[in-house]
Amino acid sequence: MRSHPAEVLTIMTQLFLPVLQPLRQWLDQIEVRDPKVAKQLYKLIPAQCPFARDLKFRGRTLFHIPPLCKLNPLYDELMGLRFRALCYLVDECGMDIQAFS
Repeated sequence: MRSHPAEVLTIMTQLFLPVLQPLRQWLDQIEVRDPKVAKQLYKLIPAQCPFARDLKFRGRTLFHIPPLCKLNPLYDELMGLRFRALCYLVDECGMDIQAFS
């Protein structure tokens, strides 16, 4: 009997998430307090999945490769850290959000 990919992903998630829980908690507890660190975090953590692509040939989309970010067990924590860095830069440093677009 073959397993459905979603079932395999669920099983892998159940096995690996407890192992990664300390790292997830550590990422959630990082407080951004330095403008240089905030800028680096904001630049290093991509806002979009770098893996989502449209494969095109002569201007026509042949197929779409969906984003794979949700396969990353630390995705939510990294997005939260990136958001905290941006909030720090805007709220505490008075930077214009348009500078980051």
